[in-house]
Parts: sequence; structure tokens; C-alpha cells
Amino acid sequence: MDGMGYDSIERELHIEATPEVVYQVISKPEHLREWWPDEAEIEAVPGARGVVSFGDPNAPDAKVVPLTVMEADPPRRFSFRWAYDQGEIAESVDSLLVTFELVPSGTGTLLRFTETGFRDRDWQEEVLVAQYGQHAAGWDHFLPRLVAYAVRTVSKP
Repeated sequence: MDGMGYDSIERELHIEATPEVVYQVISKPEHLREWWPDEAEIEAVPGARGVVSFGDPNAPDAKVVPLTVMEADPPRRFSFRWAYDQGEIAESVDSLLVTFELVPSGTGTLLRFTETGFRDRDWQEEVLVAQYGQHAAGWDHFLPRLVAYAVRTVSKP
């Protein structure tokens, strides 16, 4: 955690699944829905635009977040920009960059996760701290679910 700069959230996780399996889990909508958003519309192709949705899509408090795939290099790396305004084009000054780097490790995968760009958003300090904290807490909730789901996916008969 970058406690002073509030610019980068970084996590490393070991997953007892091959990079090929983990890549599917982080890049395919049917797998994403199992550990992260309630709904996902995304194609793992650089430049592809999609959305992730949290909550009941018919409820007024549902959150629909656009994203743009930046890099899709199976089974090594997957990244996307997100958290920008609907209808805008994702750029470094108006979005956050999420990167999943997958490294073979024994019989599994070392997943290096980063989310960057908080300072680039030009938020007031209190908004920056709040957004950073919300994202850090969110990833601390969702990344262990990714690990558990990937392991379950491998274990399925």
C-alpha cells in the first residue's frame, strides 16, 4: 500500500492454478461474474470497450462502470482502464489502470495486481484519499474471491 502517495495499490497472490486458467478467470465475463462484478460485458481484446455492473441493474443505486481493455496477452498480462465517465474515452488523466501480471510459480501462478492513476485524476486531497481507500478495500475483498474461484475452477470434475 502506498500510504503516503495514494497512487498505486499493489498486491501479490499465489494461486494454485495455471496462468492459462487464471487468465480466463480475470478476462472472461462468465468468470469475472463469479468473483468481482454482478455483471460484466467485456471482450479480452486491446481497445475493446465494456462495462462492469455492481448491484441490481434495475435498482437506482446500481453502479455501471465503463472500462477499456488496454492489454490482452494471454496467459501473461491483462490490463484495463476503468472508473471514467460513461461516454468518455479512457485516458490516463480520467481513469484508473488495473493490471494483472501472471507469472508461473511451481504448479500455480503468482498474480501481481496493480491499480494506478489515482493522483492523475486531479482529485481534491479528501476525494483522493477516499477513492484510494474504497478501491484498496474493494480489491482486498475481491482478490481473495478470485483466488478461491480459480482454485475451484481447477478442481471441477
